[in-house]
Amino acid sequence: MKASLRAAILPVAAAMLLLSRGQAAAADFNSSLVDLLESHRGTVSAAAKHLPSGEEFSFQADRPMPTASLIKLPILATAYHAAAEGKVDLDAMVTLKEEDKVPGSGVLTANFSAGLKMPLHDAIRLMIAFSDNTATNLVIDQIGLPATNEYMDQLGLNNTRLHAKVFRRDTSIAPERSREFGLGSTSASEMLKLLEQIERGELISKQASKSIYEHLLACESRSKVPRYLPEETRVAHKTGSVSAVRCDAGIIESPKGPIAFCILTGDNEDHSWGDENEAELLAAEFGKAIYAHWGLDEDAATAVVARVLKVGADGELVESLQRMLNARLKPSPDLGVDGDFGPNTERAVIKFQKQAGVEATGEVGPDTWRALGPLLTEDQPTPDPAVVMSKVRKKRAADKLTGPPVVTCKAYAIADAKIGEVLWGYNDSLQRDPASVTKIMTAYLVCQLAEEDPAVLEEVLTFSERADNTSGSTSDLNAGERVKVGDALYGLMLPSGNDMSVALAEHFGKRLAEDEGTAPYDAFIAAMNQAAADLGMSGTGYRNPHGLTADGHHTTAADMVKLARAALALPKFREVVKTPLYAITVDSVDGYQRNVVWKNTDQLLGIEGFYGVKTGTTGPAGACLVSAGKRGDSDLIVVVLGSTSGDARYVDARNLYRWAWAQLLAE
Repeated sequence: MKASLRAAILPVAAAMLLLSRGQAAAADFNSSLVDLLESHRGTVSAAAKHLPSGEEFSFQADRPMPTASLIKLPILATAYHAAAEGKVDLDAMVTLKEEDKVPGSGVLTANFSAGLKMPLHDAIRLMIAFSDNTATNLVIDQIGLPATNEYMDQLGLNNTRLHAKVFRRDTSIAPERSREFGLGSTSASEMLKLLEQIERGELISKQASKSIYEHLLACESRSKVPRYLPEETRVAHKTGSVSAVRCDAGIIESPKGPIAFCILTGDNEDHSWGDENEAELLAAEFGKAIYAHWGLDEDAATAVVARVLKVGADGELVESLQRMLNARLKPSPDLGVDGDFGPNTERAVIKFQKQAGVEATGEVGPDTWRALGPLLTEDQPTPDPAVVMSKVRKKRAADKLTGPPVVTCKAYAIADAKIGEVLWGYNDSLQRDPASVTKIMTAYLVCQLAEEDPAVLEEVLTFSERADNTSGSTSDLNAGERVKVGDALYGLMLPSGNDMSVALAEHFGKRLAEDEGTAPYDAFIAAMNQAAADLGMSGTGYRNPHGLTADGHHTTAADMVKLARAALALPKFREVVKTPLYAITVDSVDGYQRNVVWKNTDQLLGIEGFYGVKTGTTGPAGACLVSAGKRGDSDLIVVVLGSTSGDARYVDARNLYRWAWAQLLAE
């Protein structure tokens, strides 16, 4: 079937599948789903089961099929079985050697040096969450290559086979099957049996099943079965992809109970990589169909939740409230439009409620919203719809399609990273809330100290209650836990740990203090401001080390260029901000140890040429990104402040990079 004909068939089939249960009987569901699977340009095996009712669907479900990385699910189960039998210790440390590194999916090969040590259960998490091939081989080495097949035989899953280590065909224990199926094989019916035992807590033990399920929930891929499901739907699953093979198997947590599923495709005519691959779209349609048939609770009323604002709330809705109070109250309370619902906002709310005859609670619910009237999302009120529509008929000016690309951010700067000169900018001297790009300065101060004395990185800091209680994004450490400063920098910059910024400020503040009587935390903030002055950041002021909104805490896009360039000149800083993932073991004053994994929030790191620096998001700041990228001899720093969403900041930045590189190449 040609791709164009298939593209026409898919929407029709999908529409048929999404008929209400009152219109489509189970027979229609089955036949429509079979039609969809048979239309695929490749080989398909699929099965699904609504576990509470026992209703099932199957299509060529007993046919042995290649698994690609889906075989990592049986490896996961085998590792926990081996642990239950005392053959392996999930807490035992495994060491990454240079010869262990293999290409393909994952993070270990590209980002970590030989000698890295991690607990076996962390290698398992990398194997499932990121489908890390190197981590998979480390796990196989611990349990033994034949162990997976032996355990699958015990379970009666005779088609489920691991043939070799990943990208190590020379290790194959079944050369003929390796040639036929590649890394591994299974069938949809066998995967369904394995998944049902996991979900019911019957595989190995209830605790082991729970741990296996939690690993599957960490799988980051959403391009196959989860793609068209409601965003909040949790799916515990594992995928597999090589050029002609795409697979997905797992559990969908639906409103009407868990749905086990497996879809295996092979011999696919479409070998492409990207969102439009036919096999991945087929898996997505399959997921949507079984969810619509078994998972939707059509009788449940949609919950309508009215948001009540009160002290402690923040974000854009609070900004609108503050604008409205300024406009509606006479005299105006002149509230700062900062998105933080504090005592001043509460007092203004009470005053308005008394004026409007609404119960004066200081909290803003439906009655107060109605009394306030139409929402003010900008400093100038939105005009009446009739006025707006009257302008639609006016002649529109032609778009000249010249100048930099249209962006959502409120300010940006594009600079030459080598000399620090701002080449192009928009509102680049306008003071804005910096959010977590503040942490660039926090890390810069620590890395400067490490430049002067490398032993600084080996110092151990202990998390305080103050650090632990810091709100917002977190490194997930607890009071009393200890970490080396060199590791703490990753906890600061990768997950954007507000708590870690406080811990570092407390640790280093005393040695940075100009006055011995100044508290360490306050001394660190003073040092941040002094460093900003030294770098010529005239539009920047710091009130904390993390970036949560505070009066006087602001920066400019041009200033962030100066800071980023200075920070990137420090090797330790540059190493930290280009790292996608970092795993460590922390200990505690109480004597225990705990494993922690930090993932970088900067999505540009997955694109060739980009090497940092930091994201930031709060209600008042919007979505921010300070980034660095290199193409050929052109090395740029691009700062965007106040983008409309997390995704928009990356689109804004990439569009600015593309445009700037085009201008520079044309010169």
